[in-house]
Amino acid sequence: MAKRMQGIMESIQTLCSGDHGNEGFMQDDEDEEEENGVGRLTSWAELLGFGLAVFSEAIAPQLQCFCDRTLGFAVGQGGSREAWIKAVAMAMSLVRKAVKKGWVGALAPAARVMSQALSTASEPITLDIPVPFKAHKVETPSVTVETSAQELTNFFKTMFIMRRMEIAADSLYKSKFIRGFCHLYDGQEAVCVGMEAALNDKDCIITAYRDHCTHLGRGGSVLEVFAELMGRKDGCSLGKGGSMHMYNKKGGFYGGNGIVGAQTPLGAGLAFAQKYLKVEGVTLAMYGDGAANQGQLFEAMNISALWNLPVIYVCENNHYGMGTAEWRSAKSPEYYKRGDYIPGLKVDGMDCLAVKQAVKYAKEYALQNGPMVLEMDTYRYHGHSMSDPGSTYRTRDEISGVRQERDPIERIRKLLLSNNIATVAELKTMEKEAKKEVEDALSKAKESPSPDSDELFTHVYRKGYGAKAYGADRKEVVVKLP
Repeated sequence: MAKRMQGIMESIQTLCSGDHGNEGFMQDDEDEEEENGVGRLTSWAELLGFGLAVFSEAIAPQLQCFCDRTLGFAVGQGGSREAWIKAVAMAMSLVRKAVKKGWVGALAPAARVMSQALSTASEPITLDIPVPFKAHKVETPSVTVETSAQELTNFFKTMFIMRRMEIAADSLYKSKFIRGFCHLYDGQEAVCVGMEAALNDKDCIITAYRDHCTHLGRGGSVLEVFAELMGRKDGCSLGKGGSMHMYNKKGGFYGGNGIVGAQTPLGAGLAFAQKYLKVEGVTLAMYGDGAANQGQLFEAMNISALWNLPVIYVCENNHYGMGTAEWRSAKSPEYYKRGDYIPGLKVDGMDCLAVKQAVKYAKEYALQNGPMVLEMDTYRYHGHSMSDPGSTYRTRDEISGVRQERDPIERIRKLLLSNNIATVAELKTMEKEAKKEVEDALSKAKESPSPDSDELFTHVYRKGYGAKAYGADRKEVVVKLP
């Protein structure tokens, strides 16, 4: 994308410096198609969006704030073609007025500046992971990781949305919009976001009941999460699953499981299906330190190793299984070594880049050799569930200390600022947009209706199976299941 844009900018630099009339400059040939099938109009729109960023410096300083906001919008949306076109729509009329006034020549130096700047948008940035990996029966991955300005920006925005979503869920629960169990993920966002940076649509994820953000990472929406939490039709499980049963088969997300550790053998089954069907993907079976002593986990690991299944067992070690500290429940809390004959890595789970590097490494290994265990050293800010204040078995100083020293969002914020990828003002803009996205989704979710009463009898057995549901007396109340 960056190379294509740089080429566009160099072309327009030539156009601007030549003898071209305003009408010729603005004329669009809608029939002319580029190699990628996008009309020339789209290219001009992208071009004008880029030119706008420096346009004000050359001819209209008073418009600097407006142009900064437009540029910030595009960058905040991930820098995609669609984002740039949306940004241009906000300012197209302004640029057209400028062209009519004969200010086209001023875009030549602007194009030159932006041509250079844009080439860095997707260029690799090399960073070192501060906390080294620990390995069991395998070589450690490199601590030097490649990223880009666009990826870091996406990390920041996605994690901020996740954080705001979970905070809103806290309020919904306390206001009794959410009933039953509710387990929040704030503090652990780097695990979810870092994993997705190393995965694709051929890979699968299955997890426990702290699953809201995992659904979001797999392509789900904030609306689907809120609606499901409140038992509404627009929920990802049609309002029938609730907090512990998010689901998105299309996105390769198989839940959300309420039984401690039960998802790990299911993860082995998903990996078996991938291998059987010759799908070049892996399954990430996620569990917490509280489930790490479950017998079914070791049974799943055993069969996975016997059959060399492409499964990665991801232990999200947030150091407390409900209210029990890891050292009180596990003789050996080095969970990455628990696979014994299966290799493992310990990863800083509060660092998106470390998680990305580890999952990338584990995926390559699993596709060739079979299972691997990843222990993500992470931390949850809330209690185990909404019924747990989270401060009876740990101190408030401990929680605030992790927030200050290891918070995943603040880590990315520092990287964006120190590498001159974004300004404080631009990050504030992204935060405001994220808050609005969450607020809008919450409003829509509250308007979503409850499932129809007939839905009580669907998704129990396979369609057309012919099963019947009986009342307590097994005589008068009989319903044939669809």
